[in-house]
Amino acid sequence: MAQKIDKMYEEAVDSGLLPGISVMAGDKSGNIIYSKSLGTASQKEGRDLPFTASTVCALASMSKLMTSVAVLQCVEDGKLDLDMDVKPLLPSIGKHGIITGFDDEKSSAVLEENTTTITLRMLLSHTSGHEYDWFNPELGKWRASRGEEPWTGPTVEDKSVLPLVFAPGTSFSYGAGHDWAGKIVEVATGDTLDAFVRTRIWEPLGIENDLSFYPKSREHMQDRVADISTLNEKGELPAVDAAPFDILFGGTDCLGGAGLFGSTEAYHTFVCALLRRDPRLLKAGSYVELFRPQLSEHLEEEFNKYVAKSPVHTAFLGMDIPLSVRKTWSFAGMVAKEGMPGRFAPGMTLWGGVPSCEWFIDHESGLCGTVVCQILPPMHPPVMALHAKFQSELFGMIHKSE
Repeated sequence: MAQKIDKMYEEAVDSGLLPGISVMAGDKSGNIIYSKSLGTASQKEGRDLPFTASTVCALASMSKLMTSVAVLQCVEDGKLDLDMDVKPLLPSIGKHGIITGFDDEKSSAVLEENTTTITLRMLLSHTSGHEYDWFNPELGKWRASRGEEPWTGPTVEDKSVLPLVFAPGTSFSYGAGHDWAGKIVEVATGDTLDAFVRTRIWEPLGIENDLSFYPKSREHMQDRVADISTLNEKGELPAVDAAPFDILFGGTDCLGGAGLFGSTEAYHTFVCALLRRDPRLLKAGSYVELFRPQLSEHLEEEFNKYVAKSPVHTAFLGMDIPLSVRKTWSFAGMVAKEGMPGRFAPGMTLWGGVPSCEWFIDHESGLCGTVVCQILPPMHPPVMALHAKFQSELFGMIHKSE
């Protein structure tokens, strides 16, 4: 079965769908049961950089898992509370109120005051009312009415001081909750998020030289940073260099929801530590909180409707899991409440990042996997389908040996 995984990713690279990729899988004992890297990490002229397990890549929304662990560490330290009102630490959050419409004739948003408390728990579970402005047409119009571009600027505040799209706690939308949560960690600890997770996560796991929010300022990382590639507007092959695309859109803050860079090997070490519930990172009760579903029955229904809202939503958020499979959300990421025969067991937790990256933890089967590539369009369905096949082959590999 390992040969099947080899072949499908080799064919993807040979076809021009993927310039390069690195794939790893492990088990609860910490064993690497599959590892493969191939192709190139850059298509820039004159830059010959093979894609390896130590290539440093933009991990985008795979940052969210790291930030959730950091928040729970602060909760253990008594510096934060999941149900605290975040407004005293983040004075600008939610200051524009709730957007209920947009008057095109007046080029003006219809806003109403928000009177509901935003909690840290809401930020980590995407129920705070925040939605990415590039994902919401009305927020896009609101930006344009102010002469602004979506999700631009150096700081979390520049990118994420937005009108809410619903009253906190009443629905689900995918947004910058983890960027705000990372900022809360910084306020509570007096450290940058980069420094905090270095001390509390990366150094205990021995991966401090392979993860950073600022890889190009790290002498031991800067020459290993991959370049992002893209298919054309129709998704046609082959992929080419994506310059001048900036995945941070001018960001200089530590963006806890989107700004982490790292190698496949280092991130996979982190994921494997979570699979085995490594006590160096969190206490047993915090692992329960990390992985347990956070959504009420109503919010779970809202989440499933949100994923099915449009083909764009399904492609970007669905992780190539059929809409018929019931899903919920944990602080770690999406949870598949039902299993898929031959692919994963009930309760699998997973999430991804814009350049078609993915991690997953199949708790019941004792498996985890990490797939890192640097390809646009975001969460490109043919690439995500490959990752789904990787899960299936890995699942079959393990269960055949039982």
